[in-house]
Amino acid sequence: MKSIIVPIDFSNQSEKALKVAASLAKQHEAELLVLHMLELSPAIMGESGYISQEQVVHLIKLGEQRFTDFLDKPYLKDIKVVPVIKHYKVFSEVAEVAEQHNADLIVMGSHGADGLQEIFIGSNTERVVRTSDVPVLVIKGDIEDFKPTNFVFASDFEEESVPALKKASKMADLLGSQLHLVYINTPGDEFLSTADANDKISKFLDVAKAGLEITIYNDYTVEKGVLNFSNMVSADLIGIPTHGRRGLSHFFMGSIGEDIANHSEAPVITFKI
Repeated sequence: MKSIIVPIDFSNQSEKALKVAASLAKQHEAELLVLHMLELSPAIMGESGYISQEQVVHLIKLGEQRFTDFLDKPYLKDIKVVPVIKHYKVFSEVAEVAEQHNADLIVMGSHGADGLQEIFIGSNTERVVRTSDVPVLVIKGDIEDFKPTNFVFASDFEEESVPALKKASKMADLLGSQLHLVYINTPGDEFLSTADANDKISKFLDVAKAGLEITIYNDYTVEKGVLNFSNMVSADLIGIPTHGRRGLSHFFMGSIGEDIANHSEAPVITFKI
């Protein structure tokens, strides 16, 4: 891992992400690109909608000073930190910065209390997830030293998910984590017999050209299955595939967001399909 990006907005959540990003940067001797997007609020522009050039310069300098102060942290010592300031709040820029610097990972903070629907649907993190080809690690809790040992990757194992699996496998190697692949089998229209599930997984692995083991885990819903399986293997990282424009894969739409974010303390990492 050579380069890690962490967008910050001075919130507690972004500092939690910064700590995790710093931990990873130290472990891998990677550079840490800390990205802050200044935003001029419409409220400061007055009724006329006009703000003078002097005021703009003053506000930018204030923002830059606050950014400098925010980065004065003991846990950033001995890390190559590259501050990046953008003067507009355009979240596709996070993906652009990641591409420019050939970043391996984007780390972002999230409240998580309102569920992944809030994290991924119509939120800042979701916008980054949709535009980024780089894996996005979403941090909810306060983690001092991020060294995940058990990494669960859940998928419907359709052929389109092969790139996401390859990225997850590579990330597991980088993190030194054991990768647990799981297919959640649920009652109803999506239910597969053991033979059909094994056949589906076998075809997927042939396409992926991967000699990996995938667990078939039965549960009442996909979200409960992911959580229960993750608890069973003591997962400290949960990976899911995502689509570009559609955000989360159809396999994970619905209440899984709330259940995973509200009931799992494990960070979530997304991989673009």
